[in-house]
Amino acid sequence: MRLQVAHPAEHPGIGGLPLDTALSDWTLEGMHRVLGVHRHEVRLVEVDGLSYVVKELPDDLARREYRLLRELAEDGLPTVDVVAVVTERHRILDDAPAEPLDGMLITRHLDYSLPYRSLLSGRGLRIPFLGDRLLDALVGLLVRLHLAGFYWGDCSLSNALFRRDAGTLAAHVIDVETGERHERLTDGQRRLDIMIACDNVAGGLLDLQEAGRLQAEIDPFAVAGEIERRYGDLWEELTGAGVVGIGDQRGIQRRLDRLHQLGYDVGELEVVSTADGRQLRFVPQVVEHGFHAERLARLTGLRTGENQARRLLDDIHTFGAELHTRTGVTLPENIAAVRWLDQRFEPIIAAIPPDLLGRLESAEIYHQLLEHRWYVSEESGHDVTLTEALVSYLDRILAASPDERVQLDEPTAEMARIDPLP
Repeated sequence: MRLQVAHPAEHPGIGGLPLDTALSDWTLEGMHRVLGVHRHEVRLVEVDGLSYVVKELPDDLARREYRLLRELAEDGLPTVDVVAVVTERHRILDDAPAEPLDGMLITRHLDYSLPYRSLLSGRGLRIPFLGDRLLDALVGLLVRLHLAGFYWGDCSLSNALFRRDAGTLAAHVIDVETGERHERLTDGQRRLDIMIACDNVAGGLLDLQEAGRLQAEIDPFAVAGEIERRYGDLWEELTGAGVVGIGDQRGIQRRLDRLHQLGYDVGELEVVSTADGRQLRFVPQVVEHGFHAERLARLTGLRTGENQARRLLDDIHTFGAELHTRTGVTLPENIAAVRWLDQRFEPIIAAIPPDLLGRLESAEIYHQLLEHRWYVSEESGHDVTLTEALVSYLDRILAASPDERVQLDEPTAEMARIDPLP
């Protein structure tokens, strides 16, 4: 047996798993099957307080997916953390030749992620326009992969997980068995990936509808049909050429501002004059998504989703303005951010009872608290402080929220319920 572990110091318990046994024969305490449509055997296991997903598949596919997931993570793309790959496995039998077993791919479970079945069955997640949010997240993920030269080959709701991101959703790829890395994708490769995505999304939503679990206002075919249009709009915004009049720097800046609003930065801007010399044609070269998240991390060290980062940055600016009003001193952004972290964010998070704090990510809790403060202020007719709003937020919102650190899905119509393994 060959075991290859990425960052072994972070995952010391992996070697203690029964890696020489077929996954279907594992009987670990608290282990769950992972529901959904899978080509291979998949299990969710707990090791030293951490959750891992173990998938059994042929050695060559296991090694390939391990490599692809590591490459995507190294490029900063949203995916699960790959932990280990196990190959050359054999089951030892008494008085018989060793029996070869498939390999294993082990990934870290994506904490606070939500399967699409849980989201679209309407179980009180309080995200408005949920079908649109889910679709935007999946399309955004597909565009990011394509910009990086990655052909997915099996884009579907089942092959992605979704995390809250300040009122929106962020999608993460979790299955890349059919993926391919290229220097650059052709238009034909991108079109094929989009076509596969449309078919797979329609199928996943019809499955939920058949089970009676799809929110009534969501039309499977209408949602799937929107993928191509939304993909085209986003791709054109990120990569399409723009034309402005000579000297119209504001037109170029507006385009850059829109890209920043979408979470992308621009590594290079090529500007050339048109043939008549009266206009400028410019093509932005976008770099990886995460403009606001990287900026927040540089200022505070916090790692958050893109929209969470945008919301927290806005609060930092508000905090800085409040300091200026009180003291008459305008602080540099980096100093205001440190004081915001010390005087506002960390005290609020520290005031949340431990049994409630783990239900959502800290940045998402803070975002929800900002939203709640606005509603409470509207109800009371005057501004309330975050500390004042925290009391009712804990009682009315967070205490009623499910623990989303590890969200186990429910079966759909054709799947019998599977209880945790003994």
